[in-house]
Amino acid sequence: MDDNLASLFHLDPEVVFLNHGSFGACPKPVFQAYQDWQLKLERQPVAFLDPVRGYSAWMRDARVALGSFLNADPDDLVGVMNATVGLNIVAQSLDLSPGDEILTTDHEYAALEKTWAYVARRAGARVVPVTVPLPLTDEAGFTAAILGAMTDRTKVLFLSHITSATALLFPIEAVVKEARARGILTVIDGAHVPGHIPLDLTALDADFYSGNCHKWLMSPKGAAFLHVRRDLQRRINPLVISHGWTEDLHEAGAAGMFGNSPFIDSLEMQGTRDPAAWLTVPDAIRFREQQGWEGVAARCRDLAQETAARVAQRTGLGPFSSPAFCAPQMVSMPVPRTDPKALQEALMEQWRIEIPCFDWKDHTIVRLSVQGYNTRAQMDLLVEALTGILALSDAA
Repeated sequence: MDDNLASLFHLDPEVVFLNHGSFGACPKPVFQAYQDWQLKLERQPVAFLDPVRGYSAWMRDARVALGSFLNADPDDLVGVMNATVGLNIVAQSLDLSPGDEILTTDHEYAALEKTWAYVARRAGARVVPVTVPLPLTDEAGFTAAILGAMTDRTKVLFLSHITSATALLFPIEAVVKEARARGILTVIDGAHVPGHIPLDLTALDADFYSGNCHKWLMSPKGAAFLHVRRDLQRRINPLVISHGWTEDLHEAGAAGMFGNSPFIDSLEMQGTRDPAAWLTVPDAIRFREQQGWEGVAARCRDLAQETAARVAQRTGLGPFSSPAFCAPQMVSMPVPRTDPKALQEALMEQWRIEIPCFDWKDHTIVRLSVQGYNTRAQMDLLVEALTGILALSDAA
């Protein structure tokens, strides 16, 4: 894999960075655009943050660019700080009652597990996690597990599109469609999706979808989106009531404070805010186009899957899924049971490898992310390091 893209990133050359999945890494040209927006803000803060003098139009420009990238109407998108914020807005806006059920899986992100536990406690509702059969090798098994857990009490279906701990690509299309037919609201955590796999929000037609732009789309930190079906936008309440909120927020056809819908204005206009990361989303999309990112991503996918297969051969531990149901550029690799914190520290201190290691259920996992700045030599180093630290057989 060509390693010349490393020169386009600010990453420390002394560290082998294999953890793009956590917070991403922003290319230099995109980061420069980010700083240009920040400088523009500091030169004239009042004019910049005035919705009439530029702010609302600039925010819309980013929504238009992202809407085109995700096949979504820009009026159904709003910028938020991260996917957790977007999903909290949804979860805390829903009108749940005692006895209602929130159906989810045993692979969800810890912060969102806490979000739903909090919401359920306040409403007297119940979170029902489904055990997804592993290894995940076909859509039918996943769909059957989810549909089999739906009851007449199920009000919300909350799923990751790509899971964080296990790096699985859930085939969510069929269950989203069936949930709609049963009157169940679908809330999708797409934190790892934009820029990682093709995403068509119109075709998926989930009720609520939130994804990060700062991970695989490679915008600066603090750029994400919330997408809400037009007919449900009146249900959404901002976590913070500020200048964009109006008393007629929930009335059909009501106009927003600043020329957008109440949904957008109530979430977008929060007073003092540095929106530079969000405003740079068009630059991140343009960077991908200029670099021919489809080819870059394909090389990363091949390298990630090849490396995971090499590690599995040495550990004797099978993968969590077939390649079709694994996140293309991010693979969670089971390794022999060990202290994950000690393993992560050893990889950094002895080998200068930045990679997450953690326990999930009865597995110790090393989660590998491969991005355009990574090289085959770095994959070789990871395999060598794991072989040495875990005393694995080095038989290839």
